[in-house]
Amino acid sequence: MAMPLMPMPMMPMPMMLMIMVLMVVMVVMVVHWHRLTLSPQPPHGRTHQLRLASRMPACFATHNHFRETMMRGLIHGMLLALLLCTTATAQPARPPIIFVHGNGDTAGLWLTTFWRFEANGYPRDRLFALDLRYPQARNVDATPQAGRSSSTDVRDQLAAEVTRVRALTGADKVILVAQSRGGNTVRNYLKNGGGAAFTSLAVLCGAVNHGVIVSDKFLLGSEFNGAGPFMRDLNSTPGEVVAGVRFVTIRSTADDKYAQPDGAYLGLRGTPTEVGFAGPALQGAENIAIDHLDHRETGFGAAAFPALFKAVTGQAPQTLIPTVAPQVVLNGKLTGFEADAPSNIAIPGATVTVWRVVAGQRQGTPLRQTTIAADGLWGPVTVAPTDTLEFAIAAPGYPTTHIFRSPFPRSSDIVHLRPQPFGKDDAAATAVVYMSRPRGYFGIGRDTITLNGSQPSDIAPGVPTNSTTRVVVAAGTPVVGRFNAETITAASFPAADQQVSVIEITE
Repeated sequence: MAMPLMPMPMMPMPMMLMIMVLMVVMVVMVVHWHRLTLSPQPPHGRTHQLRLASRMPACFATHNHFRETMMRGLIHGMLLALLLCTTATAQPARPPIIFVHGNGDTAGLWLTTFWRFEANGYPRDRLFALDLRYPQARNVDATPQAGRSSSTDVRDQLAAEVTRVRALTGADKVILVAQSRGGNTVRNYLKNGGGAAFTSLAVLCGAVNHGVIVSDKFLLGSEFNGAGPFMRDLNSTPGEVVAGVRFVTIRSTADDKYAQPDGAYLGLRGTPTEVGFAGPALQGAENIAIDHLDHRETGFGAAAFPALFKAVTGQAPQTLIPTVAPQVVLNGKLTGFEADAPSNIAIPGATVTVWRVVAGQRQGTPLRQTTIAADGLWGPVTVAPTDTLEFAIAAPGYPTTHIFRSPFPRSSDIVHLRPQPFGKDDAAATAVVYMSRPRGYFGIGRDTITLNGSQPSDIAPGVPTNSTTRVVVAAGTPVVGRFNAETITAASFPAADQQVSVIEITE
């Protein structure tokens, strides 16, 4: 199959202006020279020479000398313009990056990562986030399970995405960035899916590269068992990496719940995991450890971004703060659950209504209301970067879900939504408000976490483990959720009417 041509990189604007100015100067010089050389000769050469001398410096006092000097300047100018054009167009385009999420997650978790790449000059059209259709792994990799995927299923989806992105961008190779289970998917693609030929760099964030446990008793047949056939195969190569691809791992020094010496966070307290804190590291990779990161923050957190950006570009980022846009356009997909497992498949017929809110209260008329089609898209909607929003989701088989979000500083097309199923005892409560942190966990003692001013009692101390917490209030009571510097107020609704609220933390 013929390879698409690499698109010509865009010349920087200052360089284009410089060349345009130079070309204008050259045209003026040519016109002036042309007038002088083609003007009628006067009857007496001496008179002509005196006229020229009266208009030009002494060095141009002869017609021939002037013409030669002009030509020399034109040649030098053309050479300089050619050099500038060559230098500008020789700059290579940024390689495309494909981001692969973890177990049960969505492409939407890369939202803030994209913003940070954009703030540091990486083109948005070189950033791609893959949505795996069934993101949750099977209990036993080789045994079909409704609503779940095998390691081969997700490997093949990644392979198809790499093919699509290469065709779209014209790039020979891509960079793969993965979090958690996404690391398994990337490594499987590189080793067993032919991906090494199309990949220059793999950055694995909090990847379970040696499993979450090495056992002949627990998690038998799971892709997360370091003693199982899947993980043994991935780690069978020299250096545990694939030749021809550069590998970088980013891990927590001690706060990743899936890289612990004891199985407490797997429900196996007192059982050695044989994995340990360095479980995500690979022998042949550049391995980076960062203090105090939880499992998800290794890929999505601001503290991990400098390591990720440097791995990709070779340079430290200039900022960790997304650039604020004057106008923000948002879009994303509404997806649900299948067989009690999260999916990234649309819910056709559901509706999403977007409201501008102040202190949890709706303002004016809806900004947009959409009936979901097969593509799952609920937008686009245009908002200000200061607007706090409510996304109201009405989907068959789910409680009506009211998701409250902080202002979006810039545009995104991966603002993905899922309805919130009722948890245990929710249906019998007066009103329930969840606080969710999709891009990390809540750490008691590490983070400030409050609901209406009180620290939640359902978050365990120690290694950060919980990404959600909840509070039960009287219907109509506003709930103020705080996570560190981010504060969101949500309205509450009667659970008896099959309604639930979610405060969704951005960071």
